[in-house]
Amino acid sequence: MKNKKTVLYGLMIIMHVFCISGYGQVKTDLPKDNIEPETKSVNISTGPNRITRNIIQDKKGNIWIAAFDGVFQYNGKDFTNITGKVSSARFFSVLEDRKGNLWFGSIGSGVYYYDGKSFKNFTIKDGLLNNDVGSIYEDKKGNIWFGVFGGTSRYDGKSFHNYIINGDAMNEDRTGTTFSDRPPYEVNAIIEDKTGKFWFATRGNTFVYDGKKFTVFTHDHKPFKNVRSVMEDTEGNIWLGGNDGLWRYNGSIFTNFKQKFVGYIYEDKKGNIWTSSEKDTNEPWALPRYNGKSLPWATSEMDNSRAWALSRYDGKSLSNKKPTVTQIINKPMVFGILEDDKGNIWFGAFDGVHRYDGYTITSFNSKESQK
Repeated sequence: MKNKKTVLYGLMIIMHVFCISGYGQVKTDLPKDNIEPETKSVNISTGPNRITRNIIQDKKGNIWIAAFDGVFQYNGKDFTNITGKVSSARFFSVLEDRKGNLWFGSIGSGVYYYDGKSFKNFTIKDGLLNNDVGSIYEDKKGNIWFGVFGGTSRYDGKSFHNYIINGDAMNEDRTGTTFSDRPPYEVNAIIEDKTGKFWFATRGNTFVYDGKKFTVFTHDHKPFKNVRSVMEDTEGNIWLGGNDGLWRYNGSIFTNFKQKFVGYIYEDKKGNIWTSSEKDTNEPWALPRYNGKSLPWATSEMDNSRAWALSRYDGKSLSNKKPTVTQIINKPMVFGILEDDKGNIWFGAFDGVHRYDGYTITSFNSKESQK
């Protein structure tokens, strides 16, 4: 009789443990973004404290961050200000080329080349068109393009070839012109699409370059102006974000997903489109929702002091006129976006760099760590 009671008691304990573990598993498997992301800080060496413009991950898995207080490297444990002893310039852009070398674009001090050991600084004295470098891109041939005020510079490893914006036109310059001041029409973004054409998003017109001629990109005979970000997705669609909102172009059809200003566009590995943009308070489909209801925090933080949002457009719903959009967080401003090799989303803001893992937003600045 005693043995039977012992067996029965043991079975009850096993069932109790099973129930507890089963409940925990159900909670763990809840879809992401169903609750307000928790914001936390971490007590490690801190990243940037100022405006963070651009974020990339290199071939070794390190995160590189271009910010107003330097270019930072994050190795998964610690942050290092790589340019701290080299330059006090504000940095806007960062690129790892195919050889593993790094390029850092600054405001006022040109571009810095870093091979992992030493730096080399390129400025207008070396043929760079302008010393304010807002964007950097490597094309299929290995040329490095720099988006600057007044146009763009292409570096072939030996010399610079410059292309100048003149009003509504853009042309190659063969006279050796450089700009020590800030002419109008900064080049905000550069890409080479699958057909080999180059796209230049500027504060003026958006240009398409076939290697011979620059053409103004238009919709209904109206140029796309002040485009801040241009991207080609995995299906070959071209995305543009700027004054006219968020647009997708598939080669023949234009689709406008958002009318308010869009600053940055990024496609993750699942085909979702992430944007930094002015928030939409008048479009309920753009707010976070769960089981058909707006989340409580979706309206509580939406005030004039937080005018921008980091948002995710569900890739599977992009064929709809009103796709599923999840607004992750509101901030005064949101800049560059990156998905790392673990699926985390990194984004820059006025107060440094932040990481979103689907549940929690982690801040890596000393201001947050001191709270």
